[in-house]
Amino acid sequence: MRIAVSNVGDVSAILVRPPKAESFLVLAHGAGAGMNHPFVQSLATELAAVRVATLRFQFPYMEQQRKIPDRPPVLTATVVAAVAAAAKAAPDLPLFAGGKSLGGRMTSLAAAERGLKDVRGLIFFGFPLHPPGQPGTKRAGHLHEVKLPMLFLQGTRDKLADLNLLRPICAGLGSRATLHVIDTADHSFHVLKSTGKSDEQVLRELAQTVAVWTRKLSG
Repeated sequence: MRIAVSNVGDVSAILVRPPKAESFLVLAHGAGAGMNHPFVQSLATELAAVRVATLRFQFPYMEQQRKIPDRPPVLTATVVAAVAAAAKAAPDLPLFAGGKSLGGRMTSLAAAERGLKDVRGLIFFGFPLHPPGQPGTKRAGHLHEVKLPMLFLQGTRDKLADLNLLRPICAGLGSRATLHVIDTADHSFHVLKSTGKSDEQVLRELAQTVAVWTRKLSG
């Protein structure tokens, strides 16, 4: 399907709605790969298995095969358009929004600056708190303006999110924030062999965590 973005043009999107879907997640991709990246594709499949429908979409720069991400106003406008398209496509399902890394951060920025009508909560698959090797919290400043519940799914080896910095941020957000930590996972959610877990098992854990969390907010 296609989504029209104001002053930008159309972008591609893929809707996956499993039988007996219970919730609907607008899923934005990360900075370096689009909606067909294996992680995003596999995540959508695992979410469908636990009755979470997804609408994943391209940001304009990825649609146009450019390497440098668009400026935040363009990215947030695309998120807003995708959320509106999802609400129209499945008005019967509780709506959530989020994404991988950059996609999740831009979704939270859209919620803080523009508001996301009908969205019940935000989900971050590896919130990019800071650049690699440059610990800081500036990227999280807008989260205090987000009035929605937020689920942070983070790995202990994520070089873009020092948990010693992220934990206090989540604590400061109070009941709005839920932090689910995956031991030894990096920013791509690969875990060490010593855990005994496969990438598939980690994806399943992510999906199941999302399903439980969204179910609580869908009543």
